[in-house]
Amino acid sequence: MSVEPRINDRIRVPEVRLVGAEGEQIGIVSVTEALRMAQDADLDLVEVAPDARPPVCKLMDYGKFKYESAQKAREARRNQVLTVIKEMKLRPKIDNHDYETKKGHVVRFLQAGDKVKVTIMFRGREQSRPELGFRLLQRLAQDVAELGVIESAPKQDGRNMIMVLAPHKSNKTRPVPAAAAS
Repeated sequence: MSVEPRINDRIRVPEVRLVGAEGEQIGIVSVTEALRMAQDADLDLVEVAPDARPPVCKLMDYGKFKYESAQKAREARRNQVLTVIKEMKLRPKIDNHDYETKKGHVVRFLQAGDKVKVTIMFRGREQSRPELGFRLLQRLAQDVAELGVIESAPKQDGRNMIMVLAPHKSNKTRPVPAAAAS
C-alpha cells in the first residue's frame, strides 16, 4: 500500500470534509464539487485524513507540498546527531606504557565527542581473576573522568569485560562532516 496521500481522481468516497487553501473550514461536500473547486482554484484535492468519517481533504498545490516536506526531512537529517562508538581493547596484564597509549586514544575519542567501548579480553587462567580487569577499567574511568562518564558499568560478557564511556554533555562539539553539509 502506498504511503502517499490520495489526490484528485484517486479519492473514491462519495463526500469529504473540505478544508480550503488558507486552512478555512468549508464543510462536507461531494467529491465532484470538491474536485470542481480545486480545478477552479488551480489546486489539487489532497486527502489529509483518510481514516476520518467522512475523510478530510484539503485544497493545496501538491507539488509544492511534496517539495517542502522533502526539504524539512532533509533539514531534520542534517540536524540529527550521529553517535559514534569507538572500541578500545585491553588485556588484564597490560604494560604501563601500553596503558598510557591506549588511554591517550580514549581521551582523543572522548574529546571528539564519541562514545568509547572499552573491552578487556581475558585468556586462559586470566578468566579466573576478573577483578584485575575490573580494577583496570575503574582506573581508566578515573583517569578520563574530566572528559567522560561511565555510561555502562563494567560487566562480564563471556571471556570479555565491557564498559562504555560517554563524553560529558559540554564536550559534544562534533563538527558536521563536509559531505553532510552539502
